[in-house]
Amino acid sequence: MSNSTEMTLPPDWDDDERMNFMFSDFKENRDVNTTDWDSKMDFWTALVVKSCRDRGTVCVNLQELNKTFRRKEKSPLGLATVLQSMARCGKIQRESEFAANVDCGWLSWGVGLLLVKPLKWTFSTLLGSGRVPLEESFVVIELVKEKATELLRVYRSSEFASRSILSFQELCALSSDVCVDESTMCMALLQLQRDKQVMVSLHEGEKIVKFSQPGQDRVSTVSDVDIGIYQLQRSEKLLGERVEKLGLEADKCREEAKLLLSEGKKSQALRCLRGRKRVEKRADNLFAKLETIRGILDRIAQSQTDKMVMQAYQAGVSALRLSLKDVTVERAENLVDQIQELCDTQDEVNQTISTGVTGADEDIDELEEELKSLLDESKPDSISGLPEVPTKPLRPSREPSLPGNDLLTSLPAVPYSHLNVTDEQLEEELNQLTLTDSGYQQKKMTSPAKRLEPAQ
Repeated sequence: MSNSTEMTLPPDWDDDERMNFMFSDFKENRDVNTTDWDSKMDFWTALVVKSCRDRGTVCVNLQELNKTFRRKEKSPLGLATVLQSMARCGKIQRESEFAANVDCGWLSWGVGLLLVKPLKWTFSTLLGSGRVPLEESFVVIELVKEKATELLRVYRSSEFASRSILSFQELCALSSDVCVDESTMCMALLQLQRDKQVMVSLHEGEKIVKFSQPGQDRVSTVSDVDIGIYQLQRSEKLLGERVEKLGLEADKCREEAKLLLSEGKKSQALRCLRGRKRVEKRADNLFAKLETIRGILDRIAQSQTDKMVMQAYQAGVSALRLSLKDVTVERAENLVDQIQELCDTQDEVNQTISTGVTGADEDIDELEEELKSLLDESKPDSISGLPEVPTKPLRPSREPSLPGNDLLTSLPAVPYSHLNVTDEQLEEELNQLTLTDSGYQQKKMTSPAKRLEPAQ
């Protein structure tokens, strides 16, 4: 098998019985055995796509497939049927149709195979031939979309991302790691133009490619401003290369002058130095022009930024005007008044609810009083005969009770307010107290005196 090192073969490739079935031709009628037909079709369809992906191409033809899948001096007999089935399912498409669906102008700068080979298929189709020409090229739609996405990613991550227009040669060099040949790159560009991400045109016989910039849904047509910027960028590149070349030439003259001076050839060394001065002067002039071009490009970039900002401002003003279309001061004041009324209503509702809760608490108090009265009525008679338990706070108690009711009744009541008692009053009160027990009398009289000392 050819190109066996460029792709991975399926695990059952060495199974002779399995491969004999796969290499046989398809039955004319699929309905005879749909299972065998579909399994064989799925096998070859996946293998065709895989072979193209492994080789890095997006196009395939019957002649290449016969060579690629050749096994033991035999080629598969049903590959033409596989290509026809893939074309009906939309998995592949003829190059001529693929290009024509984008823009007929692409045929003028295509890579030759878009000029002659599609005509063979067209004539065979008109004549009613159902055969697939060996050299007819098909584009694998799945793979060309992958290449287009990868090419756009490479451009946006490169040093040329700030430039919207590139020459065809610059793009070929940039995509060398992505596209194996120019034909693959052309197919990827066709897909990008179909996706409205690039625009290809001719300028003074040179093919140029314009890419969409970040933030843009689709690429715009190439305008005179784009052409002017492209010419300035190309001039910048050429002047930069010339300045660099003149700098190397000046260094070379200086080295030659040093060598001649070391050999004692002073006059020749002076001539080399004069030539070096002339080269440096030319380099300075070119560098000044280069700086002028760079300044113009910087101003253009700044103007584009200003234009983008102005467009954003304009969009913001339009959006703000549209959003405030039905908003007026009178409506705002009316809404504020309505909100205030609703807040007042809510406060009144809250107050009413709070009042209702308080009334409920009062009802609970009344129920507790009624429950207490019921408990009092249900007490036994022996308990009801007892004196009531005092509810008022008790006054401070006097000294421990002594025998004799007369003694207790003869004692004065203990004052609960601040008393202004004189010595005469105390002596008179002492004289009224007659006690049989002098010791107790002395103790009794000492205690009130101690309590009354702070009042003196």
